[in-house]
Amino acid sequence: MRPVIDEHPFAAFGLPGRPGGDAFWAAARTPVSIPADDGWRTLFLWRGSEAVLDFESWSSPVPLHRWGGTDCWYAEVRMPARLRVTYRVLAGGVAHADPLNPVGAGADRSVVATPDAPAQPHWPALGADDVLPLPRTRIRWSSDRLGGRRTVRVHPAGGGGPVVLLLDGDDWLYLHPAVTAFDAAVAAGDMPPVTLVFLPAKDREAEFTCRPELWEAVRDELLPLVAESGVPAGLERLVVAGQSLGGLSALYAALEFPELVSRVACQSGSFWWAPGTEALPDPLGGAVGGVLAERLRRGADLSRLRCAFDVGEHERPMLPHCELTETLTEQAGATVRVSRSASGHDRAGWRHALLRDVAWALG
Repeated sequence: MRPVIDEHPFAAFGLPGRPGGDAFWAAARTPVSIPADDGWRTLFLWRGSEAVLDFESWSSPVPLHRWGGTDCWYAEVRMPARLRVTYRVLAGGVAHADPLNPVGAGADRSVVATPDAPAQPHWPALGADDVLPLPRTRIRWSSDRLGGRRTVRVHPAGGGGPVVLLLDGDDWLYLHPAVTAFDAAVAAGDMPPVTLVFLPAKDREAEFTCRPELWEAVRDELLPLVAESGVPAGLERLVVAGQSLGGLSALYAALEFPELVSRVACQSGSFWWAPGTEALPDPLGGAVGGVLAERLRRGADLSRLRCAFDVGEHERPMLPHCELTETLTEQAGATVRVSRSASGHDRAGWRHALLRDVAWALG
């Protein structure tokens, strides 16, 4: 059954004119939110044909409804307080960024934030057609341990300094403008100069799930190439920044390669992981803290480690795993910082924590 539609369904959102008319489209800038209960009611518009809103992690897909016989398609989505999320519009089997939203994340994604979501200083609002700056220095890395070839970009923010190894580096190059954000943070005095090393993943599950090969390759193959690149790079203070499985791998490296990794910035670490959990109907339903909690309980000296943990406050199934891992890491002697971001399991919500926690990890 089609929903009952008010005569002027968009007036509450401040949109004038007849829906679908020229004046309406000239004024349309969405998403736009109004208060509703203890959260927000957010309007999304799409001009064209039947489509679906596809959110990265927070919600199942939301169909758009057509207004009368016009080219105006819309959805009113209930959002909780304090949320920032990535989404795209799926139409005709093709993914699109939202053309009415000026905040993009790559060519086919957009970012929406509720009005009460905290600001993210230093991250510019780039549209889908904007070209993100790429570091000039490229390292062609043919890894004997990992196999295959990959291109690793290196950027000296503020002239360069301690190395910040960004796992899932291509996401921070092509979806979210980390080069611009780190440059701005250094220029504002919120972070010392650093050298960013963008490490792309070829097979995240193989490389990030608590295996030594990645970190042996980083230590023995990649970092010597960075040292030879001609870019100033302080390898004596390496910060590893990772999200999701990358966060799991970063803490694993601090446990098993302490001479290499003594500073970690971890967002939404997949601390539920243990061998075989990927095959479970609910991968997060296994032992709390997964394999790393078991490893920490066996004993570890993390007195040299500075580790910043962050997880989205809307990632409720993740919280028990993260909370236990945070506690065990601190009990092992690490200097720990814990925070919660206004997001789900979403890179758009991790951006501010990335800058803040890298700066903190450098101490």
